[in-house]
Amino acid sequence: MALNKQVFKTRALTAIIFAAVMLVGLLWNQWSFFILFSVIHFGCWIEYQKLVALIDPGYKEITPFHKYGVMLAGWCLMLWFTSDAYQLFGLRLHEIGWWLGLIIAFLLPITELLFTKNIRLKNIAHSFFGLIYISLSWGLIVDLYNHSIKIYYANELPPFPYGGFNPTGLEYRWDMPLLVIAAMWINDTMAYIVGSFIGKRPLSKISPKKTWEGTIGGIILSILIAVLIAIAADFNILQFAITVALACIFGTFGDLLESKLKRLAGVKDSGSLMPGHGGFLDRFDSLLIAVPFVWLYVKLLYR
Repeated sequence: MALNKQVFKTRALTAIIFAAVMLVGLLWNQWSFFILFSVIHFGCWIEYQKLVALIDPGYKEITPFHKYGVMLAGWCLMLWFTSDAYQLFGLRLHEIGWWLGLIIAFLLPITELLFTKNIRLKNIAHSFFGLIYISLSWGLIVDLYNHSIKIYYANELPPFPYGGFNPTGLEYRWDMPLLVIAAMWINDTMAYIVGSFIGKRPLSKISPKKTWEGTIGGIILSILIAVLIAIAADFNILQFAITVALACIFGTFGDLLESKLKRLAGVKDSGSLMPGHGGFLDRFDSLLIAVPFVWLYVKLLYR
């Protein structure tokens, strides 16, 4: 597969703009972070429901309350994962998420029984999978961010916290979301470049443009870059490398999963958010699967 310079330039330009927007949301404060991933959450849900409706036309029959109620239920899951640093008028967002989520969980089955002419268990299964696939992952990334919020909250949040620096002398990991996202971007770029020059063996029939050479090369180069950054910034090299390796490996599975959904739906892209990159799911498919595994590592093994 020869390198298409025009495609690469388009992807690079839109990636730079996209990166700038992402960095503002990631680094400004806890509210910009939560708003950023709330927008991404609803964007992913809209595209997911469109894909499912193409795969299973029966999903088009769901009521508006089902359609938007499940999105809101997923957002409540994100609210529930927030820390005490998220408060509005003295109300904690995680408490709002808990009670609002309970109300929606109570109303959704009732409205399904009352207003759906033909209740299809497959429609319920599709929506439940979306909650696990999309909402849980974004809830977990909010929880990863909470590590630093909890530390800063006792001494008031600074207006512009930077990941990786630790003025308090305490351990925190809010740079984890940034690290995982950066790993996804680096791996995607390296895999594309390596695959363009030496890629010969297709990785999977699901995504024939991906090659074993590009995939393995992208992962190895991403880990090497992570090690160099860890050495330069005096981070824990092993933990940095493991985190990036997990993100890249399971991110590849996330990419293949979304490719499978698109193939079943008969579409090239899940949306048209960015030229050369597609929609929300196209841009964040790797992250959706990588985040839960990084979260497990951080919670269970990260020291």
